[in-house]
Amino acid sequence: MASSFPAVSRRKALSIGIAAAAASAILPALAFDAGSTAAINVDTAGLAIRGYDPVAYFTVGKPTRGDAKFTAKHDGATYHFASAANRDAFQKEPAKYAPQFGGFCAMGAVMEKKFDGDPNLWKIVDGKLYLNVSEPAQKRWLTDTAGYIKQANQNWPKIKDKAPNTL
Repeated sequence: MASSFPAVSRRKALSIGIAAAAASAILPALAFDAGSTAAINVDTAGLAIRGYDPVAYFTVGKPTRGDAKFTAKHDGATYHFASAANRDAFQKEPAKYAPQFGGFCAMGAVMEKKFDGDPNLWKIVDGKLYLNVSEPAQKRWLTDTAGYIKQANQNWPKIKDKAPNTL
């Protein structure tokens, strides 16, 4: 692994993996489906981004819980929105608002892993929304965002259709 990702040492990768496991253990109610081969990160009910509104990151600049009365489906996932206006904006341009790497952890994609993305650990870069699994992963990702995005974009086609628990 280290030879493929010189910017991510084995120790850093291990610490990020441990943080991901700890987050899963602490937050079991999230029902992250680690056995799913879907390219979109959903819970066992098919809900993306843990029910957060993907449009709100762009319009209000912060994670905002969606409401089940404002829903839309995209690529097999259900998204919730804070308002009908946000739902309608998403339906017009889902690629503009949907998180990158299917809502999986951006730093995980760098390491060829599919970790759950935390909607509270996010950043918009060049008009695209990225999520990360834990504060250590987010902190590391922010040290070389452009380089990590490039690496994750190269890795994503290889891992997007694989179950997280097989990577």
